[in-house]
Amino acid sequence: MLTFERPTETAVAATVNSLRASYGDRTVTTHAVREHHSHGEGMQDSALPDVVVFPETNEEIASILKLCNQARIPVIAYGTGTSLEGHLKALYGGVCLDLSRMTKVLEINPEDLDCRVQAGVTREQLNADIRHTGLFFPIDPGANASIGGMSATRASGTNAVRYGTMRENVLGLTVITPDGRIIKTGTRARKSSAGYDLTRLYIGSEGTLGIITEIQLKLYGVPERISAAVCQFGDLHGAVNTVIMAMQLGIPMARIELLDDMQMQACIKYSKLEGLEPKPTLFMEFHGTDAYVSEQIEQMKSITADHGGSDYRFADKPEDRSKLWKARHDVYWAGMSFVPGKQCFATDTCVPISRLADCITEAKRIADASGLICMIVGHVGDGNFHVQITFDPNNADEHQRADDAASRIALVAIEMGGTCTGEHGIGIHKLDALKVEHGEGVDVMRTIKQALDPHNIMNPGKTIPMQ
Repeated sequence: MLTFERPTETAVAATVNSLRASYGDRTVTTHAVREHHSHGEGMQDSALPDVVVFPETNEEIASILKLCNQARIPVIAYGTGTSLEGHLKALYGGVCLDLSRMTKVLEINPEDLDCRVQAGVTREQLNADIRHTGLFFPIDPGANASIGGMSATRASGTNAVRYGTMRENVLGLTVITPDGRIIKTGTRARKSSAGYDLTRLYIGSEGTLGIITEIQLKLYGVPERISAAVCQFGDLHGAVNTVIMAMQLGIPMARIELLDDMQMQACIKYSKLEGLEPKPTLFMEFHGTDAYVSEQIEQMKSITADHGGSDYRFADKPEDRSKLWKARHDVYWAGMSFVPGKQCFATDTCVPISRLADCITEAKRIADASGLICMIVGHVGDGNFHVQITFDPNNADEHQRADDAASRIALVAIEMGGTCTGEHGIGIHKLDALKVEHGEGVDVMRTIKQALDPHNIMNPGKTIPMQ
């Protein structure tokens, strides 16, 4: 059984003193810094760590973990603070390790299409650093997240329909174990049958098994042509069925994103999108040679026409594409500004593509029944969508209705053969849904956690239910 008790003030004070002696002003206990590190971009309810430390090497992290393991002090890793499921809340206080100083691109191997980076490197920094090679890293969760954080939460995003998720794009890792060992998983080879797949075990472990400090990544050649397009529909049904048909026909879209009418209304206002109406909308992007992209576009035009889609609006220039996708990535902030003074949080379900229309229809029914303002957006090419629920955090009834709607939507996805989270992770908000989804499998996960982190110091209370 996993358990954890908050350490005594004496143990915490001794640990902080030891850290300060070793790392000086990189050991910070001011309230403002601790509060900043106490939450991500999801629900803003905070739980503060006792201290924030800014390590710069693998060896420093190993030393810190060894100290915390001996003193039974919890440790929470922090990247850029963009997680959405409460991963960063220090439920039992403890040490927050901010990896933002570990920002080196350690090696680039253009001939083999791979690179190795430290955990604090962000995806935008990485793509800027490798631009001269003609390569790029495609995983785009929207936020300028750190590669370490993206690995820990098994991030996905708008390009996943073509390039996959972090799970498919990480070749190997350097991980610091709870007792301070530095281990390497995987190699630069594209496949291996050597032993247990530790790389995939740590990908998506949400900081509960160890600290990821280095990541070996796959890279891809920048396509000859990139073309983005927008198509609007008279109803949600037409837009969703367009996606289903495109995926079933195997059209290799790079991105295909769905925004419902309410989300479009918010985005038009927030991002000042001209010439678009508050209707269900598909944002699409095509990658490849000029001929290949033209072929994909013609295939999609035929499908959208059959489902009531409008004429396409294209964005081929890099600056036009950037503006279009920034509007898509800003949906959270658009939702927040749409109803000032309220909070938003997003569900994160993923279902088999054949059940996408059924799941979105039922999710919309649940959202409407809540009486709250809800918006739908999703990476629907792989069956993943989000319902952004807006509520007043100071109104207990609205808060409860929002929680109930999110829980019911997750259960509907599970019943349809899907998952309660396609990319955000479990954190603290989906622990009950995880038990429904995996049943006895959760006991196996708990056994792994106990074996690798017997004192349960790594982000305790997250990802795996304690009991």
